[in-house]
Amino acid sequence: MPTLRRQPGPAKALLTPQEQTAQRRARRIGTLIASPGALYLGIFFMVPLGLITVYSFATRTSTGRTSLSGWNLNSYERLADDVILGIVGRSAWLAFITTVLCLVVAYPFAYYLATRSPRVRARLLVLVMIPFWTNGLVRIFAIRFLLGSNGPASALSEAMGFGTFRILFTPTAVVLGMVYGFLTFMVLPLYVALERMDWRLVEAARDLYASGAKAFWKVTVPLTRSGIVAGCVLVFVPSFGSYVVPRFWAAPRRCSSAHTWHASSRLLATGRWAPR
Repeated sequence: MPTLRRQPGPAKALLTPQEQTAQRRARRIGTLIASPGALYLGIFFMVPLGLITVYSFATRTSTGRTSLSGWNLNSYERLADDVILGIVGRSAWLAFITTVLCLVVAYPFAYYLATRSPRVRARLLVLVMIPFWTNGLVRIFAIRFLLGSNGPASALSEAMGFGTFRILFTPTAVVLGMVYGFLTFMVLPLYVALERMDWRLVEAARDLYASGAKAFWKVTVPLTRSGIVAGCVLVFVPSFGSYVVPRFWAAPRRCSSAHTWHASSRLLATGRWAPR
């Protein structure tokens, strides 16, 4: 039996002149709408990134100035230094742990949020967004006071007979602080993915005698994969380069390998941007 094949030809031939004109107008409007954002990114992202790239090949003179005449690869060779590799490796591990914990905590909450009534959902979303109404540094110091040896948590622990509550300046405190700081970035993408999901597919899976757990893993999780990926990216990338939480919640010498404290301190102390 012969198969029907689509005749080759440009797609524009199927459009009327009026439709082609409307299509071109829509493209021009889209370009105009995207132009301010593209210009902003070009000036404040691409240009600084280009300057950093150029300076990475530079050298420092005896007077401390940066010279662009003697280009070299010394900066890239230093990436193999044990100190740099240790900082990068442990920072990546810290970011990975933070991302996993945020996903584990945020997914049940986002699931509960997406399955509530619109009225309850709006109130819970307000509670999720409230931490962004204050400065991040203020929140970090507030939680530091609550968990400090002289804070309410320690006083409650002593009153219950457990002794002084000590958690600050430990790797555990850094992880808790990172999860607290980036949890919202995981909740919102997951909530959007769950809220837009077609819940009739879950009902169909249950009608086909799938258990709740199997319907969750076979239907809900695959349908919300985009939210999971977006949330993981939004948490992992900033937590990998986070400075404030490790700087104020960790002991510099004990936990410096988990963040860039050592590198930033050396940069501030020596002022070395490019190698000699």
